[in-house]
Amino acid sequence: MDCANQAASAHDVGAETHSETTESGQQPFHDSTSGAGSWDMPPPAVKSSPPSWSIKRIKHDLKMVMRDPLPGIFVHVDEHDITVAHCLIIGPFETPYEGGFFYFVVRFPDTYPNDPPNVKLCTTGGGRVRFNPNLYQNGKVCLSILGTWDGPSWSPSQTLGSVLLSIQSLMSRTPYHNEPGFETERSPGDAARY
Repeated sequence: MDCANQAASAHDVGAETHSETTESGQQPFHDSTSGAGSWDMPPPAVKSSPPSWSIKRIKHDLKMVMRDPLPGIFVHVDEHDITVAHCLIIGPFETPYEGGFFYFVVRFPDTYPNDPPNVKLCTTGGGRVRFNPNLYQNGKVCLSILGTWDGPSWSPSQTLGSVLLSIQSLMSRTPYHNEPGFETERSPGDAARY
């Protein structure tokens, strides 16, 4: 499913079924090991309403980012499904991303905040552009708090705002150094050429 259809079908799920699940019962994103292919957010196993405690927390997180907007980050709740948010991150000043508009779709699982939201980058040039070692052309956002990379894992104390700030922080002056094993340049000038 591409991003243009992601939002349109966010509330109309159930036609697709996936058999894979993680330890928490969440269905993983679908990805190939090569980094190509689909990175679609899985639909809920069955079309249902999240529990009231989850909805309450989602509403709280959304209220916080709308009441106190984060610089360069805009959030709009899907008009058909409160568990889906459309987010726009503007590339930070003095970075290669400056002036860029990066569109993400966030889906909160029924188990939120116990489990992290699912996030998909939709600004990929139709799956042809990889902007960053952590932002794949198939839409994958590689971030430990989302469970898509090794490192500090998700905690229920984190919020939608902290997720979006973490993604924005990936858009640094030297994205070359975001790649594991590339903390230092292998050859002089590699970071500038990246």
